[in-house]
Amino acid sequence: MKNVCIVEDDQEIREMETYALNGAGFNVSAFGDAAQFFKSPESKNPELVILDIMLPEMDGIAVLKRLRADSLTKKVPVMMVTALGKELDKVKGLDFGADDYLAKPFGVMEFLARVKALLRRSAPETKTVQELIHFETIEIDDPKHSVTVAGTPCELTFKEYELLKLLCMNPDRVFSRDQIMEKVWGLDFPMESRTVDMHVKTLRKKLGTAGDYIATVRGVGYKATAQGEK
Repeated sequence: MKNVCIVEDDQEIREMETYALNGAGFNVSAFGDAAQFFKSPESKNPELVILDIMLPEMDGIAVLKRLRADSLTKKVPVMMVTALGKELDKVKGLDFGADDYLAKPFGVMEFLARVKALLRRSAPETKTVQELIHFETIEIDDPKHSVTVAGTPCELTFKEYELLKLLCMNPDRVFSRDQIMEKVWGLDFPMESRTVDMHVKTLRKKLGTAGDYIATVRGVGYKATAQGEK
């Protein structure tokens, strides 16, 4: 039985989510705010966190940052469920490490379907994990979730990191925008393709001169290449 934590200050929504998840066979712990959540032992080993953004005292983004900074919870899948439905709000939540985003109001069937899909996507892979990834002057230390360029640390958001890792692990392979969205943002999260373009732009800027290694293949998508951006 999967352990799911809900952090939601709206009692009606919290009870609805709890009822739906219990009925689907999940073990649910529900909290009205971040303080209650972090004081609970359940916050140390959840298999999924359902997280509202508009919380009292500590908002959902701050909770998400804390989860991602803790070695025990940095890889726990997190679904943001919030009334903030604009694309910029979604991008912000995803960049800080959310794995999916569901805007209120929502239907119970969609909610459960997305929870199950997220857990499937987050299941551990059986293949060997490549811990250190080298591409030209870029080094990615996956266990530490860190990036250096010519030995200098490079601070990236969660999705920028995943995008860079995807490209560097597959040098000279061209990924379409749809493929990038599927592999980095997840199959069940539809977004406009300009989201990919925006992340590539900011990623190139943060990488400095190494940003030229991310090449645009016009009419197709992007690739990592030693030949650099033309």
